[in-house]
Amino acid sequence: MMFKFFCFLFCLLISLTACHKQEANQRQNIRLAVAQAPINLDPRYATDAASVRVNRLLYRSLVGFDASSKPVADLATWQMISPTQYRFKLGEAGRKFHDGSQLSTKDVKATYESLLALKDSPLSAEFTNIRRIETLDGARLDIYLKAADSAFPAKLIIGILPASQIVAGRDFSHNPLGSGALAFVSWTNTLQLKRVTDSQIITLLEVKDPTVRILKLMRGEVDILQGDLPPELVRYLKTQPNINVTESNGANFSYLGFNLQDKTLANIKVRRAIAHSIDRSEIIQQVLVGGTREAGAILPPEHWAGNAKLASYEFNPALSKKLLKEAGVILPLHLVYKTSTDAQRVRLATIMQAQMAEAGIALEIKSLDWGTFFEDVKQGHFQLFGLTWVGINTPDIYAKAFGSDNAPPKGFNRGRFSDAQLDALLAKHDWQAATKIIHQQLPYVPLWYEGQFTATRVDISQYAPKPDGNWDDLANVIRTTSPNTH
Repeated sequence: MMFKFFCFLFCLLISLTACHKQEANQRQNIRLAVAQAPINLDPRYATDAASVRVNRLLYRSLVGFDASSKPVADLATWQMISPTQYRFKLGEAGRKFHDGSQLSTKDVKATYESLLALKDSPLSAEFTNIRRIETLDGARLDIYLKAADSAFPAKLIIGILPASQIVAGRDFSHNPLGSGALAFVSWTNTLQLKRVTDSQIITLLEVKDPTVRILKLMRGEVDILQGDLPPELVRYLKTQPNINVTESNGANFSYLGFNLQDKTLANIKVRRAIAHSIDRSEIIQQVLVGGTREAGAILPPEHWAGNAKLASYEFNPALSKKLLKEAGVILPLHLVYKTSTDAQRVRLATIMQAQMAEAGIALEIKSLDWGTFFEDVKQGHFQLFGLTWVGINTPDIYAKAFGSDNAPPKGFNRGRFSDAQLDALLAKHDWQAATKIIHQQLPYVPLWYEGQFTATRVDISQYAPKPDGNWDDLANVIRTTSPNTH
């Protein structure tokens, strides 16, 4: 009996020790719940919003952007030696990979040369103007271009990878290694990261259902929510004493995309009819969060290359019907719209479906899991789709999204739009004229710039929304007290 009693005490002590360790881990852990988990943590492939946002924290790039989206030094400063030669000099900060190895110009050279060699990266096309890269020493390198490009430095935002691991064939997509503010720890059901400065553990949890995300935040099972909630849930969170909600204007561009290989949608009058069938102001007022604004182009008016003269298309169902009849369409026009299974995206699709019905358009909604949906978009398997461009800083997005030669996998021209006049303007970097043509020709229907918000537990500080919805404050966020896990 005495032996059994001591065994019981020993097991109890082990259990209590494990509980204390678990509680300590919870105190260290700051948890962000997201609607969609990252897909790819290799910066040479990542294009979905969640992956881009995480990669900003895992890796450092040569160049960053200021508040007006002008390029500024991140890892490196630069000077233009000639119109086709740029010299970059690495600074001292951020030059240590998370495995302790030193970041040098050989890693920069290897990263961009590997990107150019990839056949399936949607980002490779942006760098085909590179003729060669020469390292001068560990801190300086020259990049030679085939043709002059005054905007070239702004393109160098790819996270730098260690050359030795590129050669070794490391799977950066699931086992990343960078030199950013956060280091990779593990990725099973959740993505765990560790802050370099203080070893703070950051966990990203995918919680698709918005109501479940709300409940987890209120119960203290997660600490931060950002975006992807309908306004009524945001308003509800504002009434909760243990939750802080902050809202701000957004810059991420939501749009309706067309497959221009479809004979019906290839008709500009049909596209204009669809543009006039959506009541943006009503949608913004009823189902989107504060800070949301109607959009006229991918880049917002306050961007240095923005075009404030582009007004959104007015809601006019009578005009839509007239245009459809002029296009020879027999009403109702049946179209299939693809979106993700996210509740808010389905809700927006359903509202647009009802609005389009007034214009003689019968919209069929197909909601798919994110991976299937995004793959269909990239492969061109759609008539209409809805997406949001996230974190866009450079006007080169117009060439990548609408240039005739930039269909996937080379670029992001998923609708296969082609216009020789636009190509000429894009080549000249005449952004004002280019955006005017895009607005007239409607390869996309511009919808709105989504407002941004964060909801945090009251013991979380130094985390605030950004116009592009990035998660950069994970590098600074702190917990002031132990989390409430009841």
